[in-house]
Order: sequence, then C-alpha cells, then structure tokens
Amino acid sequence: MYNTYIELINQLSKQKVMVIGDMVADVYLEGKISRISREAPVLILEHENQTVVPGGAANAVHNTATLGGEVFAVGVVGNDSAGYELIRVLESKSAKTEGLIIDDGRPTITKTRVMAGGQATVRQQVVRVDRESKQDLEPAVEQKVLAYIEDKISSMSAVVISDYGSKSVTSEIVSYVITRCQQLNKHCIVDSRYNVMGYRGVTIVKQNESEAAAALGCKTLDRAQLLTAGHTILERLEAEAVLITQGPDGMTLFERNGKYTHIPVTNKSEVYDVTGAGDTVVATMALAISTGVSYLEAACLANYAAGVVVRKPGTATTNPAELKAAIGVYYENRQS
Repeated sequence: MYNTYIELINQLSKQKVMVIGDMVADVYLEGKISRISREAPVLILEHENQTVVPGGAANAVHNTATLGGEVFAVGVVGNDSAGYELIRVLESKSAKTEGLIIDDGRPTITKTRVMAGGQATVRQQVVRVDRESKQDLEPAVEQKVLAYIEDKISSMSAVVISDYGSKSVTSEIVSYVITRCQQLNKHCIVDSRYNVMGYRGVTIVKQNESEAAAALGCKTLDRAQLLTAGHTILERLEAEAVLITQGPDGMTLFERNGKYTHIPVTNKSEVYDVTGAGDTVVATMALAISTGVSYLEAACLANYAAGVVVRKPGTATTNPAELKAAIGVYYENRQS
C-alpha cells in the first residue's frame, strides 16, 4: 500500500480543483507584554508583528495549492487591506484568484486574533475580533461569481463548496454548481458548517461530528448515533459518500453501497492543534478522488494529511514531501 499512496500523491499535481466558499482572512496581531494599563485592568502589548493566514474556504484553497493541485478560488472579498493581502498570499502559492470578486460594499471576512507572549512565556490568544457582513450578496456581485463559475467549471477535475455560513455561498450558486457537476459527471464535495442538508445531489459530504449531530438535531453522537447520522445524511442528500471526521478518534466513511469504514488516526500522541484540519481533509479528498481512486483510498490519504497538519500550530497546510514522509513513518512503525 505504501507505494500505492506515493504514486497517488504524485498524481495530485495533475488535478484542477475549484474551491467556492466563504473566504476568510485570519489575522494574527502579535505583541510582547509590556505592563498593565492604568486605564483599565488589561494588558498593554508592544506590537511586534502582523500576519494574514488564509482561513475558511481560503484555507481549503491554500491546502489544495500546497498539495500541488491547480486550484481556482471563487468567492468574495472586500476592497480592503485584508482582502488584498489574502489574495496576495494565495497567489504566492500559485492559486488562481481571478474568481475572487471584490465587493466595495462588503468587508473581507476577518478573524483577528490578538496574541500575547514574551521570550520566556508561551504565546496565548488574548481576544478575537470577527468582522463580516450579515447581509445577502448583492445580485450584481452574485452574477459575477456565477459567471466565473460558468466559464471555468467544465475544465475542473472536481469542485469543492466550503460553506462557513457567511452568506458568500448563495442558494443560486449552490443550485447551479450541483446541477452543472451532475451534467458534467464531476465530483462535487461540500463542507458546510450549518446547512449541509441544503446540498442534495452533491457527490461527497464532509462533516465533523458536531456538525453532523446538529444537522440531525442532536447535541452529540455516540457510536450508534454516528452510524445513523452517516447513513441518514447519505440518503437524504442522495450522495455517493459521506465522511465524518471525529477528531482524535479518526474518521468514518459511509458509501452509497451501504458500506461504512472507520479510519483511525495515524498518530494520536502528536496532536498539537486541530484548527483547519477539516479544510485539509476536503482539499486532499478532492484532489485524490479526481485521480480516479476509490472513496476509501481518497479518505485514507486525507486522514494522513490531517495527521500532518494537526501537529502544527494554527491554521496549517501540508505538502507532498511531508505527506510522503508521514506515510513512510507510519508503515515503518507498523513493521517494527
């Protein structure tokens, strides 16, 4: 199997993937603790650095690019510094950003984390400030997004819809993409935080446990409920496969033929940060399934990729070399 996975990774760079969704700029403001303010019982930080990291659907774009795929980002950003920096970062990874429509009346979705620390202390998040519009997309902006999708979709290997609930992904966009993918016989993968049941007709559904539970009106899922949830989502959405990620417990794949497979984590002892790991799973799944492998093979590769990024702090990505190395270590440990 080791050689099979290595060959699969080599094939990822030949795939074209369109990622449509809520593009988020994760902004990190870093400072050194100076003293306590006299104005209020709060820390005063001396500003040291500011970085913008792709988040939300932009993280799925970022992961697809670093894995070697040719990725086309589609969504909306504001006419602001966060939006332009997000575009710059994605372009630096060779992502195609012509599908990121600039909306003068809508700010870039921004999650700003203020991080405090010193030379002898661990950096910690002090506060997070979120900025996003709660309004629907303007019809003219929506039409620009649709026009780009219409122009490019036929040349894609797969399409990902990454819906974080920030209203960049409208019902009209969803309807068009699913219908067109069906007509073109292309894989359409959805990762929706709040509205997965609105994606009937997609090929593959990715959810984490809490999202799957919420979709069915539950607070949590035990093993029996997990199996029920997987099969229910599969049936209601008429999908080919449903992948439910379970954090330290791995993930479970449900397929149209009634088969389900649990995939354990590759290294439970080295989990550092699960932030953004779901986007890694989606990106890897989209690229892998585009090569023609089975849903199970694609899910297993996505599991290895997630195992790499959870060992890194913050919203992280992996690349083919890291992925090959991680798989190599896993098989070496199995043989020892």
